[in-house]
Amino acid sequence: MATRELTSESDRREAVPILRQLWTDADPEEILAWTGEEEYRLFGRFDGEDLVGVAGVLVADHLHHVRHAWLYDLVVDEPRRGEGHGSALLAFVEEWASERDCDRVALASPLNREAVHDYYERRGYERWGYVIETDL
Repeated sequence: MATRELTSESDRREAVPILRQLWTDADPEEILAWTGEEEYRLFGRFDGEDLVGVAGVLVADHLHHVRHAWLYDLVVDEPRRGEGHGSALLAFVEEWASERDCDRVALASPLNREAVHDYYERRGYERWGYVIETDL
């Protein structure tokens, strides 16, 4: 098992079907566009040659943290869930962020995703507030 940054367009194309399991309404070309943005980092978890999960991260200085890694995407291919790949990706992101002098890893999650919240809380993440937004 290995985790590495996905930097080429072909790497990112390989990640699109997995990302669409999280972002079901997103067009594949739209996903390619945001994963190719300069500040965005996409990491892949591999079992041999098979991509089994991805994590997308952006380092930022906003909200209540001085410097943090914002976890936009963490998704493991449906048939490979429950094998520890998500935890391995999360540990990789945390180490990567620490090496870049981030104080925290943070993410937003819909209120109705209790299983997701429980997943992160079991890994030491703390709910501290809400993201509040409006459509424009």
